[in-house]
Amino acid sequence: MKKPLSKTGQSFAQQIKQEILSRAYASDCCAAAAAYGFFCFSKKITATELLLHTETEGVAQKAQQLLLHIGVHGNIDVRGSGEGRIYELAVRDGKQLSQLYHTVHYSPSVPSLRIHGGCLRCEQCLAGFAGAAFLACGTATDPQKEYNLEFVTARWRMLQDFAALLMGRGFLPKTTQRKGHHILYFKASEQIEDMLTLMGAQTSAMEIMSTKVLKDFRNKANRITNCETANIDKIVASNAATLQAIAYLRRQNALDSLPQALQEAARIREEFPDLALKELTEKFVPPLSKSGISHRMKKLEQLAAQLQERTVHE
Repeated sequence: MKKPLSKTGQSFAQQIKQEILSRAYASDCCAAAAAYGFFCFSKKITATELLLHTETEGVAQKAQQLLLHIGVHGNIDVRGSGEGRIYELAVRDGKQLSQLYHTVHYSPSVPSLRIHGGCLRCEQCLAGFAGAAFLACGTATDPQKEYNLEFVTARWRMLQDFAALLMGRGFLPKTTQRKGHHILYFKASEQIEDMLTLMGAQTSAMEIMSTKVLKDFRNKANRITNCETANIDKIVASNAATLQAIAYLRRQNALDSLPQALQEAARIREEFPDLALKELTEKFVPPLSKSGISHRMKKLEQLAAQLQERTVHE
């Protein structure tokens, strides 16, 4: 079955991976944690070899770079052709394997791989680890169809450790089994948004927010029979942009630091998400002009865009 494509021709999962590949790590320990993420979610770990398989060349190259960051060299080979092409990153040199296993506190004689806390040294290390895990084995469904993000692995105990780490950060992952593999997954859109933000895919997180708002408004629009579709779509698009900005400011803990006028505008817009600006004027005390409301909503969108730009370049 072909994966649904985004406007750019990529699947949503590919879009997320491209964002993660372009992220910068907060520190050397975070880059090392990302290398550890690739290790834990690789296809094969034995006493004689480490293998990572991926359909994306950039993922194999990123894994190779991160392993080099911790002093381990891996070779990339191409298996197959066309849509079945697989990029294989392999470490088979005994000395290199010994160094790698020592660095990540792993012994091939231990039957079950567990996540070693010493490989995640700072608060940001989990972000690097989770992002690499998604690059290695993650997938996500087009939000236009449904909300779903998952990690697939053969290592049950390691996946349970990963779930515990995420729960320690307020996430609520679920686990299941499918075709002999263990799956850690999220279905709640807010959890997926938070997970994407953690991994460095803020644009994809914002896309889910926007899609969700548009879906909600379209559902309401279908129940309104006396309004013109074109006018509803215009209101939906305008309100969605503002609600998306407000949601982002709230998630970044930036909303409470704004002037009271903007906080009030954000509160009223969230309380009445489907009202046009003209209808919103009477919700302010004292009533505010349509142009005054429009100015405040645009200011909220501008502040969210500026904050997102700073976050991406930090």
